[in-house]
Amino acid sequence: MSQPSDPVPGSPSARTVPPKRSGIAHAVAFVRTVIYSILATVFFVVVTILSSPILLFPSDKTRYMLRFWAGADLVILRWTVGQRVRILHPENIPTGPALVGAKHQAEWETMALVPMLPKGVIILKKELLKIPLYGWYAKHYGMIPVDRDAGASALKQLAVDGQKAMATGKQIVIFPEGTRRPLGAPPDYKPGAIFLYDKLNVPLVPVALNSGVFWPRGAYVKYPGTITVSFLPPIPPGLPKAEVKARLLEAVETETARLVAEAQAASA
Repeated sequence: MSQPSDPVPGSPSARTVPPKRSGIAHAVAFVRTVIYSILATVFFVVVTILSSPILLFPSDKTRYMLRFWAGADLVILRWTVGQRVRILHPENIPTGPALVGAKHQAEWETMALVPMLPKGVIILKKELLKIPLYGWYAKHYGMIPVDRDAGASALKQLAVDGQKAMATGKQIVIFPEGTRRPLGAPPDYKPGAIFLYDKLNVPLVPVALNSGVFWPRGAYVKYPGTITVSFLPPIPPGLPKAEVKARLLEAVETETARLVAEAQAASA
């Protein structure tokens, strides 16, 4: 399936650039980020160790621990860094089996989207399951690993794992571009999301966000502000793949451009 080579009109690649911040603002943000990192790490280690007996129970019980950890981490992030969360169009959040195609700008959404969905699982790099503590819980709950170097065989396994998740009423979060994209980069949608949509026969919910403004890709320092997540109207199952890709790209990129521009204007 072909991939777009030119920026979509109205997309972040056509309208936005990474924000610039003064030396003082950067220094303050650095200190606050260090405090967040320490508190979040200590909290994660303590909670996962104390909660480890839950790994002996059915996997669905792990969902409550993961939601608690992610929700608490967002609270710590707000207290220390000053990052708040705003959710737009919550009526579009799926309650049953669904595919959620989200923009990926920062590590933030790999954590924050979990407590926003009733039974959300994320498609992630298989290497993440090897991380002590986090990997144990992620694997036990049913997060879906993918080997990005395996090619067609990875897609086949993705379909198998996806069907298992749908059978238990979960919502699968997939990042259509496969990896974090910096502000200003043209969209680069991979075939995985459309492949799953075609195989699973469930609605596809586009999700736009502006996390990259406050949690820049590849940077340690995090900045204060309101990260907005917008759940857009679902794309019904059964449509032609080319149409679905076009609708997903247009919905996510157009709304993301609006959210990023709004955040940068507020931070100016």
